[in-house]
Amino acid sequence: MRKRLGILAASAALSVGTIGLAPAAMADPPPPPAESTAREYLADLTVATPHSMDGYSRDAFDIWASQGDGCTTRQAVLARDGDDVVDEDGDCQPESGSWYSAYDGTTQTVVAQATIDHVVPLAEAWRSGADDWTADQRKAFGNDLDDPQLIVASESSNSSKSDSGPADWKPEDQAFWCTYAEDYTSIKHTFALTTTDDEVTALGDMLDTCS
Repeated sequence: MRKRLGILAASAALSVGTIGLAPAAMADPPPPPAESTAREYLADLTVATPHSMDGYSRDAFDIWASQGDGCTTRQAVLARDGDDVVDEDGDCQPESGSWYSAYDGTTQTVVAQATIDHVVPLAEAWRSGADDWTADQRKAFGNDLDDPQLIVASESSNSSKSDSGPADWKPEDQAFWCTYAEDYTSIKHTFALTTTDDEVTALGDMLDTCS
């Protein structure tokens, strides 16, 4: 029941927690859980056979939805996570700024090259439970600003990660492995998504780098 409530709370957050906030008003990125909490979450995940990808589409997650005042989720993350972000036109779309890509330790200074990645890929969510969600729950997941799910990534790191989970892909910058594993485990736990034995092993190995 607790996990089910987590899904419903995340779904509701899109309508009552972040809608109406312009990017400039967004808070800092949600912090990852503590290592000990992440390990508890990891132990609590259900190991199951991945679901079929039948019916999957990124459009099913309604990215990037409006967050109010005409600003999209992508624009909100760019404003939240960038340095010296300039929006001269006041239309939510940054003209300039710099964005750090924690996956590979690079800094992006061209807006179009600062991509927004879902820590738990949409396809991975689909095959681990999102195929059974309602449209509102998928929208909440795809536009989640309340959990550490959305991150700025360079085009190359986003492309290399693609739809892979940690069993098949890890950030190039090993200094980020701890935070990545904490974030990934937290998202899967919050949304009651399943995992696999290989994923549990990979996440545990990365959590070992925390200390």
